[in-house]
This record gives sequence, structure tokens and C-alpha cells, in this order.
Amino acid sequence: MILPDDYAASTVTLRSVRHGYCGGVAERSVFRAGDLVQLTDPKGRMHTISLVPDAVFHTHRGSIAHDALIGQTQGSVVTSSGGVAYLALRPLLDDFTLSMPRGAAVIYPKDAARIVGLASLGAGMRVLEAGVGSGALTCWLLRAVGESGSVVSVERRADFAEVARANVARWFGETPGSWHLQVGDLQEQVIQDQDLEGDHRRMADFDAVVLDMLAPWECLGVAAAALLPGGVLVTYVATTTQLSRFVEDLRSTGHWTEPRAEESLVRTWHLDGLSVRPDHRMIGHTGFLVAARRLAPGTQLPPRRRRPAPGAYGDDYVAARGLRSHEGDS
Repeated sequence: MILPDDYAASTVTLRSVRHGYCGGVAERSVFRAGDLVQLTDPKGRMHTISLVPDAVFHTHRGSIAHDALIGQTQGSVVTSSGGVAYLALRPLLDDFTLSMPRGAAVIYPKDAARIVGLASLGAGMRVLEAGVGSGALTCWLLRAVGESGSVVSVERRADFAEVARANVARWFGETPGSWHLQVGDLQEQVIQDQDLEGDHRRMADFDAVVLDMLAPWECLGVAAAALLPGGVLVTYVATTTQLSRFVEDLRSTGHWTEPRAEESLVRTWHLDGLSVRPDHRMIGHTGFLVAARRLAPGTQLPPRRRRPAPGAYGDDYVAARGLRSHEGDS
């Protein structure tokens, strides 16, 4: 395979520069000051530290000098002063997400990965995120769109925003230039193109909008205004009550394709000789994901032709905004 001359330069990212990934194989694997390192003990407990010269990491099983890790190769084993061996690796984003300091609950990796997939995110795309929480999903979005893309995040609570800012900066080594964090309610924010100035600023044209909030149906108008036609709206909700209300309100606006809803369940397996079986614990329900795409202005979605489930629109059904609907009966 022949690569263009500027391939190497075009693939260098913020984190790859920080960790020396643009060098040879050995250089890419060497721990440097400022790197995140994940230390795993014999029982599988993980500790994530940032390497600082002359600093010392303390546990109830002894201490480990950061200098003993700086210059070591990823995948090395270091021994604490208490004689306990620790495996040293750079953390995966999965692990960092679950171990990061929290202001609000984090979106689990299984859901973050599906959000990136449902929105079909890639390099250069622009994403509007509302409900930043602790910044877990923000890290996934920023990594998906790369330095050529952008993520605008809106968080109503200033304390959550500060936690998210610190977590994102810790993962990437600094605050990415492609990330813009605003504090306030999404409905009250003027989401503008950050690359333009003064009177030239306009309502941003986003490829995707991600909502993670208590009442996402209140932000459907803003999401519709921000998205390009064909853009994807992905919403994370925790309960079936929220799921039903959001889907009904979304349908009633007439701006969206028919929504799809899903949840993901992840079950790991125990592997020990001939003992191969599911683990006793699993990551079960965390939330529902609802995805829909923005219709072109003035477009009316063709009515659904499939019959609704028996009882779906009974006498006690009240549709969004007080409208009654029996779509699909024809």
C-alpha cells in the first residue's frame, strides 16, 4: 500500500505527540514524564497515575517511585517497596472512563462506543453535546472527530463543567483546541461557529447532536436548528418513562426520521482452564439510546404503514402535546 508523503504528519494527534507516538516502535512504548500510567496489582485492581519526576505513588502495599517508571517500556512490571508486583501500561479509554473523578455519573464505555457508532462520527465532523457530566463521553467524541473536527459541549452546572474540564485535560495531556465548553442551559445558549468572529458568526451546522439530560424533549427545537439535514440526533435516557415521552415528542415535531431505541448489555466470561463460563457479574442496564436523523426543511415523513401493537393507542393514551395519534392503522 502506497501512502501519500504527508501521511505521517496528517495522522499525528495531540495525544500521539504527548506520548511520542510519531517516533519508532520503541519510542512509542516508552513512558515519559506527564504520561498516564495504569498500575494493575495481582488481584486486578487498577490505579491510574500521571508521571511526575521525583514523585512517589503510595498504596497500602508499599510505594513506587515515578522515576522507576519513567523510561520503562509499556508492559513492564515494577515492584513496590512492599514487594508487590504491578503491571504498568498506558490506560485504555475504557479504563480511564470508569476510574476518572466524578461530578456526575459517567456514560459507560459500552454506551459511549454505541453513541459514536450511531452518529457515524469520524475525523473532521462537528458535534454538539449537551449534558457533559464528568466528561467521559466528551473524551470519546473528541477522539472520534480528531483535531480536524470540533466538539461544542454545554453543561448547566459549573461544578460539573470544571470536573469535566479537568478529566478531558488529563486524558489528552492538555485541553484540546477542538473542544469548546459552555456553561448554561442549552436552550439559552447561542451555539455559533467558533471559527468565525464578530458579525460573521452564525448558527453552527453540526453533523451530530448528543443529548444527556433529564428532559431532552425540551431541547428538540435547538437540536433541529443546529443539525445539518441528514445529521444525527442521539439521546441518552435512563428510564422507560423518559424514553416514551421523548420519542412521542420527537415524532410530533415532524423534523425527524422514525427513531430507533436500543440498550446494550455486556457480559464478560470467566476463562480458567476448562472452567469457561459467563462471569457472575455483568454490566446490565445503564440507559437507553435513541437515534433519529434530521429531515430536510419542509419535508414530511411518509406515514408508517406497520400496525401498532395491540393496546399501544388505547383510550388512556395521550400523545405528545395533547394530540391523539393512531398512525399505522391505515
